[in-house]
Amino acid sequence: MVFWVFGYGSLVWNPGFEYDEKMIGYIKNYRRVFDLACIDHRGTPEHPARTCTLEYKEGAICWGAVYCVRGGEEKERLAMAYIENRECEYDQKTAVDFFKDGETNNPTLSGVIVFTSTPDKESNKYYLGPAPLEDMARQIATAFGPCGNNRDYIFLLEKALFDIGHEDDMIIELANEVRKVLRITGLGILKDKSSSRLTGPSLKPKSPMSPRKLRHLPEAISMDV
Repeated sequence: MVFWVFGYGSLVWNPGFEYDEKMIGYIKNYRRVFDLACIDHRGTPEHPARTCTLEYKEGAICWGAVYCVRGGEEKERLAMAYIENRECEYDQKTAVDFFKDGETNNPTLSGVIVFTSTPDKESNKYYLGPAPLEDMARQIATAFGPCGNNRDYIFLLEKALFDIGHEDDMIIELANEVRKVLRITGLGILKDKSSSRLTGPSLKPKSPMSPRKLRHLPEAISMDV
């Protein structure tokens, strides 16, 4: 027995479960959107965070990391139970094809599990839907929960995608808008003494990268959330 799961959000930099193999690559016809509420990790029921989910879009690609768990029924059960608990706001498991760097026609893997959410506010209580960039940035800049600040989530996602060699223009734009909100409000942000810029890199959107330009990420170390 074996299963593969694709991570496109926090699983990219912090899988949190024991796995046997990891690959960097992409899935087709999906893109990231910050349309999902998180009320138990980086937000609360009163002030939900905005986190990443996938939206179907013909022709789009979404880069991330795929993890393999093999070695017995109990090991797989524990890993899946952990992921399902962590991804509790996602109400769907979708089977997708996964492509490695340089592959466009024949998938490396088929039947890869990816956690997604129903884009309907009536049937999915966690679905927030789209919002203006400024509104999303204000929500992300101010939300926090037991696992930390919402803003840390998007900054870590931005860095993780940079590290694997594929920056997501939407993530960069939203992260920079969050930085703008924090700069204006001064919400616990340390500033570089030599300038008025926030500490940490502020990345500018680039044109979409060819899959052939992907840089492989060194093997990750599993960490607890």
